[in-house]
Amino acid sequence: PPIRSYRKNNLQPKKGEQADASGMYVKVSLDGAPYLRKIDLKVYQSYEELLQALQNMFKVCIGKYSERDGYNGSDYAPTYEDKDGDWMLVGDVPWEMFISSCKRLRIMKSS
Repeated sequence: PPIRSYRKNNLQPKKGEQADASGMYVKVSLDGAPYLRKIDLKVYQSYEELLQALQNMFKVCIGKYSERDGYNGSDYAPTYEDKDGDWMLVGDVPWEMFISSCKRLRIMKSS
């Protein structure tokens, strides 16, 4: 049976509430893995927490990030696609800016 418009409108969250309540889900892919994962970026408070979760999820070593050396001691480098469609290294921008601009994550095999 059809849902009456009053009930339908009351069950939907308001515009302001929806942004706060919903998570920031992005797809994560690993080069060579036949599957994708989806994670909520709002669960994590820093790059360290996010990278640790990705290592546990895919069972790979990503390594520590430093501005001088990049991802040292690792075969993989995490990258993300921003709002403009550019691929950037995870850790290049402040965490808050990363959260607001990240559309998708990709853990690339280093060359």
